[in-house]
Amino acid sequence: MTTIPIDGKERDLGGGFVVRRMLPHLKARHVGPFVFFDEMGPVAFGDDTGLDVRPHPHIGLATVTWLFDGVIRHRDSLGSHVDIHPGDVNWMTAGRGIAHSERTPPEVRHDHASLHGIQVWVALPKSHEKIDPEFHHHPASELPKVERDGARMVVIAGQAFGAMSPVRVFAPMFFVQARLEAGARLAMPEEHAEWGAYVVEGAVRFGDLAMAKQDMAVAHDGPPTVLEATEPSLVMLFGGAPLDGERHLWWNFVASSPDLIEKAKADWAAGRFPLVPGDEYERIPLPNY
Repeated sequence: MTTIPIDGKERDLGGGFVVRRMLPHLKARHVGPFVFFDEMGPVAFGDDTGLDVRPHPHIGLATVTWLFDGVIRHRDSLGSHVDIHPGDVNWMTAGRGIAHSERTPPEVRHDHASLHGIQVWVALPKSHEKIDPEFHHHPASELPKVERDGARMVVIAGQAFGAMSPVRVFAPMFFVQARLEAGARLAMPEEHAEWGAYVVEGAVRFGDLAMAKQDMAVAHDGPPTVLEATEPSLVMLFGGAPLDGERHLWWNFVASSPDLIEKAKADWAAGRFPLVPGDEYERIPLPNY
């Protein structure tokens, strides 16, 4: 078994809003189909301010935001308009192309809004990377809960620990929130070949590797890695089957071919992506890099 520690990098997105980017990484470009992993916050916004991610495009991936605190209003070019709260899943499949925005709702900005969560991108298999875009919202009540000795888990997406999420996925994968008591031991799902763990709170051992808050480790090649909490901990678990080939990442685009990236760049620059209803008047321009 190979266990690899991953050190993230903090990025200030403006206004004091900091994310900790863990994937992609030179040591692990992807874990199962996961090609991007950020911890957002925690942040307490100033009065009458909040998150304002203007409309921007995606292709070739599915995005999910998992919140511990706060609320985000999602709008997209399909006409979706949903607020996501802690425990809910907003799963957006970009496929051949979608645009969306993410903002703190106006009604909560006056009360010093806060935000803390995880955002991941899941690469679609080549057979599905150009499908029609989709958006699905699943409230917390729909997600399976699993309890083991000293462990309480939510299966956010995919299959793990004898449970399957209702979220539509396109390849074998798992994304799980695990709250662990001190001393709790948990073997990674044996039906998957690649595993990752990210410590949001607490301290654990992942195989023979000691991990503290904001540490990540990934593992593959061998029997399922065992996670053991050395103190009460909140850990995100993720992974799945290896990707069916490498992926190109440029800005918000993920694709198996550079040609698909170039087409998406040209389409966004030329305004050929559909507008986001209710958020039509702003957009993030194509980066110049």
